[in-house]
Amino acid sequence: MSDKKFYLKFVDANVKGIITLYWDHAPKTCEALWNALETPIQWKATHAMFSGPEIMMGLPETHRNFDPTALPPENQTIIPEVGELLWYYQPKNFFKIDPSEFWEIGMFYGVGGRTFGPTGWIPCTYFGKMTENLEAVAEQCRLIRIEGAKTVEIGRL
Repeated sequence: MSDKKFYLKFVDANVKGIITLYWDHAPKTCEALWNALETPIQWKATHAMFSGPEIMMGLPETHRNFDPTALPPENQTIIPEVGELLWYYQPKNFFKIDPSEFWEIGMFYGVGGRTFGPTGWIPCTYFGKMTENLEAVAEQCRLIRIEGAKTVEIGRL
């Protein structure tokens, strides 16, 4: 087990939570994302449409320093716990309704989340869980549904 952690911060509100990584259960994914986030990223987080209480962020091209197809499935489920973070890669032309490539980091902030999309259930790798300040972060997540996308920063703690 490693003590390496991430933070997730809503930039405008200056609200930050701490993410404990699942090094024991998703070691390859944790390592890939740790290396990708050598410098923090900022991204406009949006709210999921099908998955319930989830916000979604992409991994910018500048930080895509690993082959996502080489990552094995790790610690996968379709029913995440509150506070858990997922990694999901959608290759180009994977979905008929959305042919774009997407490198996703998602966070479930409330009860009732599931990894369900327009084509059905999608098992995802869960690489960590927000273990500090989840309630304040969750409030910001809920505001995305009302106010629209918000800038989020993710980086190493």
